[in-house]
Amino acid sequence: MKRAVLSFPLSTTIALLVLAAGCTVGPRYSRPAAPAPAPDAWKTQPPWQEAAPKDSIPKGTWWQIFHDPALDAYEQQLLQANQSLFAARDRLSQARSLARVATADLFPQVSTDPSAARERYSGNRPLIVSQPASAVTENLFTIPFSLNYEADLFGRVRHNVEAANASLQSTAADLQNVQLVLTAELAADYFTVRELDAEYQVVQESVGYERKGLDLVNNRHEGGVANGLEVAQQATVLDSTISQLSLVQQTRAQYEHAIAVLVGQPASAFSVPVAPLRDAPPPVPLGVPSDVLERRPDIATAERTMAYQNAQVGIARSAFYPHVTLSGSGGLLSQDLGSLFNAPSLIWSVGADAFEPIFQGGRNRANLSAARAAYDQSVANYRQSVLTAFQQVEDGISNLSTLSQALTTQSAAVGDARRALTIANNRYVGGVTTYLDVITAQTTLLNSQRLATQLLGQQMVSAVYLVKALGGGWDAGEINHEQVHPQAGQILQQ
Repeated sequence: MKRAVLSFPLSTTIALLVLAAGCTVGPRYSRPAAPAPAPDAWKTQPPWQEAAPKDSIPKGTWWQIFHDPALDAYEQQLLQANQSLFAARDRLSQARSLARVATADLFPQVSTDPSAARERYSGNRPLIVSQPASAVTENLFTIPFSLNYEADLFGRVRHNVEAANASLQSTAADLQNVQLVLTAELAADYFTVRELDAEYQVVQESVGYERKGLDLVNNRHEGGVANGLEVAQQATVLDSTISQLSLVQQTRAQYEHAIAVLVGQPASAFSVPVAPLRDAPPPVPLGVPSDVLERRPDIATAERTMAYQNAQVGIARSAFYPHVTLSGSGGLLSQDLGSLFNAPSLIWSVGADAFEPIFQGGRNRANLSAARAAYDQSVANYRQSVLTAFQQVEDGISNLSTLSQALTTQSAAVGDARRALTIANNRYVGGVTTYLDVITAQTTLLNSQRLATQLLGQQMVSAVYLVKALGGGWDAGEINHEQVHPQAGQILQQ
């Protein structure tokens, strides 16, 4: 039996839907302004002269600015084996699939549910007519098809696709941020290990000087020139310095284990060869402050989150308007399998449903208010991330400037401490002073050398974090390709 649910021609309905398809409700997205105009230049002057023309940070491999082959090798291991990075990549793959799910609502949904049954009706069943009933047994074969399609008159589905794409791009920026954080952490740990190697070498050299000092005091004690107190004092200093060697080794082992985890290796089977840090950090290309807005993946994440929340406002707004669904069904229905495919077995129906909310207890209004509040929150978070980025870059430049000045004066302090130790030794041998002056000079020299080494290590780590604060050479345009578009072939896909 044929039946039509529409009260006016289907062609007229479709024409009206096409005309209304452009009536998308909800706000168009435009990126809000930063909390304040970006300054023309950085406040703190860097401790180097930038070359002209200025080199840029290598895209994707920012660590190559340090020209360290060992660091390059570890970073490549991280990219190929770090489990946190794998998880971030899987989240991006998941986001791509979810975005494709959103585009599915732009196409008709077709399904089928074939069935075959044999049924017996009771002879005592109630009948409308007064004739006595009799038991009936019959077959029922059905091959139905159904079609449903939401006419996206007011943009609910389109806003949903827009939100899915924004979420996809936000996840892509998250992946880049995870990679930047992990590679920066690896570089910082690597240079800390190198600094500890240099510090161990300094302490080891001090142990050698102090052993010679102990031999000197012992010889003088045996010759009756020095007393037992001086021998005990020098032995105490030597044992204390040897203890410092163990502490440096302990700290180095912890950073080495951290590197092992970052490169996807078990700590017990991984080691970093000893190579003391000696080089100063290279100049870091800064660019201008406004560049940071496009180079930081965390800022890109915050900006794409705003786009997502803006689309959610559109979805909430579309709930106030009619929800129109076109539907159709058809198939074959017969009591006999042999006649199932005959023309009289054909059944079909077409219809349309328009759902318009009237009284919802304030639900739709509350949802719209919540969506707008979430959007406003994302704007505030975006602006805060911009301010934080400017702060981190200024901190990095300030740290390098301060450390550069401190290292210059500390290097002079090391030279002064060496001369002081030489003078103290000569005065002691000449009998002018006690050995306490020598011990004091030894301790001062060791502390000065260790501080100079630590300052050099802090310089390298600060340079790493400055490159990280600048975005590691990344560019926000790299996530533009991460979006899905409806394809005609989807209509035939499950």
